[in-house]
Amino acid sequence: MISEFANRTFKHWSLWPCLGFLLALSVYPVLQLIPMALSTIEFADGRSVWSFTPRRNLDLLLGDEVLRDAVVNTLFFVGLSVAIEMVLGFFAALFVACMPRGRTIACTVLILPILLPGVAIGSMWKLMYNYNFGLFNQVAGVLGIEPINWLGDTQWALLSVVIVDVWHWTPFVFLILYAAIESLPQEVLEAARIDGASAWQTIRLIILPLLGPALAVAAVFRAITAFKAFDQVYLLTSGGPGTSTELLSLHLNRVFFEQNQIGYGSMLSLAIIAVISASILVARWTSAHLERGDRAGAGR
Repeated sequence: MISEFANRTFKHWSLWPCLGFLLALSVYPVLQLIPMALSTIEFADGRSVWSFTPRRNLDLLLGDEVLRDAVVNTLFFVGLSVAIEMVLGFFAALFVACMPRGRTIACTVLILPILLPGVAIGSMWKLMYNYNFGLFNQVAGVLGIEPINWLGDTQWALLSVVIVDVWHWTPFVFLILYAAIESLPQEVLEAARIDGASAWQTIRLIILPLLGPALAVAAVFRAITAFKAFDQVYLLTSGGPGTSTELLSLHLNRVFFEQNQIGYGSMLSLAIIAVISASILVARWTSAHLERGDRAGAGR
């Protein structure tokens, strides 16, 4: 009787340690941000002094001009990098899936960038972007092109950061889409080939619709991680020149640890968490809608 009850409820109580761990390390710190966001916190005589000033923190949030630049830069960075990564990752996955041999070697080479730590990637690309002896300007000199200040010019700095992010994270999209392509029903693809569908028609009318949920998952995960990008951007530009590469993560770090505005930093953190949470909910709804559409199409 006891063993039967344990087997029946195992899937529930076995999750309790994981839920407790999640609550301790995720939910509890977020809840702690709420009173901090409503206060001004200062340190004097080795202790913290809290003042209830929610209006002040809200005014700082609404009047933060650097925050506006950070939001615009972050949206541009996330939108452009994720869009390029989705396109490159999809075609790379499609190309590898169509290879008659050598898939293992191709996958190994393609996923190498994602295995490197962000600090190493930032340092490596900063050397390649160097104005005086960097690889890119050396190649430009051979081609007769004037050297470009990749990280010191406001016209090129953010685009240069996007290139590094694309190089680093395209393998992540590739892995997800490659696994999804490998699991596609081969009979559907074979039927399309027999019916005389061209390669582009097969991709546009069959493969892309079937990959809808996988594309949504890859795009959401990449958007979330791109939204939180910090280490590479910090090493490459530290948000400069000016605020041309100032992202939300860098601005939040600056507010907390350079300006010591803990209360305002907490309110800014809650605002960012709310935006990310809303994005996740929208993405989940989109993914569920696509899955229902796929099932309805399969039923017909």
